[in-house]
Amino acid sequence: MTTILTRRAGVLDCAALADLLNEVIAQGGTTAMLAPVTRDDLAAWMARSDRAVWTLAEDEAGTLLGFQWIEPHAQHGDKVGQIGTYARIGKTGLGIGSALFEATKTGARAEGYAWINAEIRADNTGGLIYYQSRGFEDYGRIKDYALSDGTHVDKVLKRYDL
Repeated sequence: MTTILTRRAGVLDCAALADLLNEVIAQGGTTAMLAPVTRDDLAAWMARSDRAVWTLAEDEAGTLLGFQWIEPHAQHGDKVGQIGTYARIGKTGLGIGSALFEATKTGARAEGYAWINAEIRADNTGGLIYYQSRGFEDYGRIKDYALSDGTHVDKVLKRYDL
């Protein structure tokens, strides 16, 4: 059994985070992101807000298993954290997401967020199940969301009250 450790992610982790995210993007179907990201992209995302909470999960050997972040939501204001969650391909169902969310909830409360917003592609069954199992509740839908390649998908809106 793999022991999952969580910790705050920092700029020095960005290359590994970008590699993991690029694997998810390349697989397709679970994220609205379609273009690869770089270490510098993630470092810039981390710097967007001093209230962002970036958490990573790793095993005892330091192998990155997944990561999650929240930052203030652009439309809902600074009391709402927008969340993103990514697990290494082939490593889902091991408790990575559970460990990440426990750490993220603690960080979100410490930063003064009132609730967490998740926007999940409607065709991402695994993502929908993940957020539902964490206690997120549906509150809306974005219909016909245009991805960067011109594909249109619906997004399910879920919230978790802190």
